[in-house]
Amino acid sequence: MNLIKGLSFFGLCFAFVVIALGAWTRLVDAGLGCPDWPGCYGFVIFPTTEAEIQLAESRYPQFPYEIDKAIPEVVHRYFAAALGFLAILLVYFAFKYQLPKRIKAITSFLLFFICGQGLFGYLTVSLKLLPIIVTGHLFGGFITLSLFFYLFLETTDGVKNHNIGHLKVLGGIALFALIVQIFLGVWTSTNYASLACADFPTCQGKFIPEMDFYEGFNLAQEVGPNYLYGLLDNEARVAIHYSHRISALVLTIIFLILISKLWFSSAAPLASTLGVILVTQISLGIMNVVYVLPLYIAIAHNLVAALLLLVTLMVNLVIWKDE
Repeated sequence: MNLIKGLSFFGLCFAFVVIALGAWTRLVDAGLGCPDWPGCYGFVIFPTTEAEIQLAESRYPQFPYEIDKAIPEVVHRYFAAALGFLAILLVYFAFKYQLPKRIKAITSFLLFFICGQGLFGYLTVSLKLLPIIVTGHLFGGFITLSLFFYLFLETTDGVKNHNIGHLKVLGGIALFALIVQIFLGVWTSTNYASLACADFPTCQGKFIPEMDFYEGFNLAQEVGPNYLYGLLDNEARVAIHYSHRISALVLTIIFLILISKLWFSSAAPLASTLGVILVTQISLGIMNVVYVLPLYIAIAHNLVAALLLLVTLMVNLVIWKDE
């Protein structure tokens, strides 16, 4: 069991790295840095010499080669593949040492899910950044992280009894609201709507700007030759961005209620942890707007969202244990 615990903790940390690399790839518009999959312009790594670059561009003339975009894409792919290899090891050792059925089930599902993530990675490229596919792929990164976290907790005594089973409904609402908020954040990034509102707290100088929700949340939208830089008009992007902001406000209210309830229990450390992470995430979101989406702040915004998800999952596991 200690081996699984160590590997799952390493996988948890590594999954954070993969999420950061995925955000980096997305933010530098490198989603099509390699127009094929799993190679890059037909190469195992990416073209480096002048002859290789000429060959690459002859293979994909509609995608001029840019090494500063190929690098993030290739690095992300290989790190994600390494995470899949780690999942294979977890399944192998879980069955080799005849660990409890729940551990076998979690490791098997984790491997299955990461294989699904690989398929979505392929579809992201082959379908030219189709928004619903890219959103599913990015969102899947958060689920992968959560599965490693859950596996780690199952191999430790990480879930304590705090007698807060009465908060089951509130904890579930908080988790659901956070999942919706993460989806909206991913959809905002997928549709290049992060800078649709370049001011704060207003949006384009208004508290209620012109918005097109129908087009903004059309899950069957066209991609044209490809969806790089997006195809939505301004009002549709504003609708997406504005929804993410309003959802953040609702989420904050829900979390403040949850934190206040946890604070007056033996789970007070969880309350303070949630509070610090929540304030950090809100600050990063505002900074993304005010400072025009700086790369490292935007990546941090993704990682803190992942951290907030894990702590919220922990709260719910504690609540259900006490039920």
